[in-house]
Amino acid sequence: MSSLSATPQGPVPSEYVAVGNLRVNPTLHHTVEKTVCPGTGFSTNYFWSCLDQVVTELRPELERCLAKRDELQSRIDGWYEEGKKRGADLSQPEFRPACREFLKEIGYLCEDKGPVNVTTQFVDDEIARVPAPQLVVPSDNARYVLNAVNARWGSLYDALYGFDVIPAYAVTSSGVEVNASKGGGYNPMRGEAVIDFANGFLDEIAPLTGGKWSQVCRVWPKYVGTVQRLQLLLEDGSTTSLRTPSLFVGSQGNLGPPDAGPNTKKISTSTSPCVPDQGRIFLKHNGLYLILEIDRSHPIGKAALSGIKDITAESALTAILDMEDSVSAVDAEDKCRIYSNICGIFSGTLEAPFLKDGKAMTRRMRHDVWYRDDKGNTCTIPGRALALVRNVGHHMFTDMVLTADGKQVPEGFVDCLVTTAAALQDLRGTGRLMNSREGSVYIVKPKQHGPDEVALTSRLFGRAEEFFGLRRNTIKMGIMDEERRTSANLRECLRQASERVFFINTGFLDRTGDEIHTCMLAGPVVKKADMKKQNWIQSYEAGNVDVGLHCGLQGKAQIGKGMWAKPDSMKDMLDGKISELMAGASTAWVPSPAAATLHSLHYHHVNVPERQMQLAMRPAAKIELLLEPPLLAQKLTDEEIGHELKENAQSILGYVVRWIDLGIGCSKVPDLSNVGLMEDRATLRISSQLMANWLHHGVVSEMQVRETFHEMAKLVDQQNAREPNYIPMSTNPEQSPAFQAALKLVLEGKKAPNGYTEYTLHEFRKKIKGDVTLMAKM
Repeated sequence: MSSLSATPQGPVPSEYVAVGNLRVNPTLHHTVEKTVCPGTGFSTNYFWSCLDQVVTELRPELERCLAKRDELQSRIDGWYEEGKKRGADLSQPEFRPACREFLKEIGYLCEDKGPVNVTTQFVDDEIARVPAPQLVVPSDNARYVLNAVNARWGSLYDALYGFDVIPAYAVTSSGVEVNASKGGGYNPMRGEAVIDFANGFLDEIAPLTGGKWSQVCRVWPKYVGTVQRLQLLLEDGSTTSLRTPSLFVGSQGNLGPPDAGPNTKKISTSTSPCVPDQGRIFLKHNGLYLILEIDRSHPIGKAALSGIKDITAESALTAILDMEDSVSAVDAEDKCRIYSNICGIFSGTLEAPFLKDGKAMTRRMRHDVWYRDDKGNTCTIPGRALALVRNVGHHMFTDMVLTADGKQVPEGFVDCLVTTAAALQDLRGTGRLMNSREGSVYIVKPKQHGPDEVALTSRLFGRAEEFFGLRRNTIKMGIMDEERRTSANLRECLRQASERVFFINTGFLDRTGDEIHTCMLAGPVVKKADMKKQNWIQSYEAGNVDVGLHCGLQGKAQIGKGMWAKPDSMKDMLDGKISELMAGASTAWVPSPAAATLHSLHYHHVNVPERQMQLAMRPAAKIELLLEPPLLAQKLTDEEIGHELKENAQSILGYVVRWIDLGIGCSKVPDLSNVGLMEDRATLRISSQLMANWLHHGVVSEMQVRETFHEMAKLVDQQNAREPNYIPMSTNPEQSPAFQAALKLVLEGKKAPNGYTEYTLHEFRKKIKGDVTLMAKM
């Protein structure tokens, strides 16, 4: 199958609305008319005329890019087959130079045109200057979207208390081991362990001139000349201050000096202080705010010596509202829900009703945070994460909009115009709340293969700016470095977007999927768990940082790392994810607001700009290692093969059944060992491509694949037994769309364009949505 053959052409449905040369699904037409265009100053007809123009102008170039993907893959396949006929072991280092020369010859590796200097302007501080966690959220769920944009601020106490960072049995600051399990209600011993952890953290990043935070019994701002400084009273009656006074940036509320001398018992309980001990202290460290929430009337504050009831940590400064890998959106109904949510974020009006303890509630976007600085001036900090939007890749076409002769249009073209139109209210300041204070729109573009495709995206963004009267390079581009040809030519990709790039990001799963597909015919690849040990991935991760730093991204754009996939294993994340900052990342993905709060601690421990300056001095990663295929060096045992088959088949079925039957594109899916993993389509791509590779090379037989799928379907059914509206696969797998889709992804994985799973998923999900009987069961 070629990339273009996956976009069928057919008759135009009679209900479609004719607008110029386009025929538009009535649901989409209504959404554009009633939700997207109002407040933009542009009519619905003008919007469709813009899409008509961009399809006419840029579709031929897009089709050339897709054809080039197929041509290059065909020639690489031929090269590997020729080498195997000669009996060559393509995994050996001596083949690296020959491989590089061949890839240069066919145009896979681009000509080196010299240094690149990224000059992107009008980039918000959340991206350019302040390293911090990044959330990725499926944009088809309004409540999740609101949770994500509101995750700029998070309760450190809640994040610590609710996860395994605090063990069930903890040792207190006094050295006593206590039962700190979560249990049913609030456990004061666990609460004490949380406070101990938080005090230790403050000792590290905001040390005192004398004493420890665990000894503090009162905190207040005090004028020293014309500037306030933070004063702290210790339990022995002495006063102290911050070792670095500038960490204190302001306060809010009623916080004053103690009303008693060294009588620490009176101070600690503070039953009738002359100034109510209730307010907020604002600290700022490594560009991130920490708010000490002081309230002795609160149960937690009353129990704490310091009166601090919580620490609010600035957490996810940016959030990607995802239209791509984390959603199941196959038609106009699905996509319009996404578009409406995006519009709601940019206008500041998005709401999500929900029930809590039987009561109807509504979630809304948070307002900004204010405080008085150390000179008494009123300051505001954004209350929400900066919203970025991930559109779909160039390979996706949609039947939401057809040409007059029935051809599907590129879905990314529609996404781009809708995203830009939705952002106009923010750019003009007519929305209720502000997103970008620099007047920019941030679009993440995934699945780009090489500089020609980045150039195409840049031209698309440029046309959108012209259509809507925006300053040149208003629309910024995030480049997902998740395809092999982009990794190998990253500097040239940045050259094509040097005035508008705002981030580059590595993604292990998608990138591995493309790695396997590219070297599909070279030989059987290593097990999934061994991929991270391969030379290519070490070169890939290091090379992304090297190229980004050498091209001047620091201070202008983010260098990102991938997702933490275990949302319940926060202790492991806290122990391990700091390595991504040490590797040069200025942001890294997290699966939840609580994870963002905990991951934010790493950005206090690591001075990212300093670390990046150190890394910029090292030798650049070698491209020969990047091009080395991850092939098996020795034969696997039957037990190893069987386990790998089960692990991947279970992963595929567990994800696909939720995508196909329930329309859920991203969720916590239990693995073979019942450990919940946050999965999206990238996980599916690597698993299906690995099994397809082994099937092609005879490591496994088709019978083994089918038998394993049937066995794992029973397990997945058990794991989802309590899922509402779940339809078991194992009772009748031949009639289960989800089971058949999963099997097809493997059996036909070799010929799937670039190993993408979207085409198969869309095919079977549309069947489900079109089957009234099946939908009635869900």
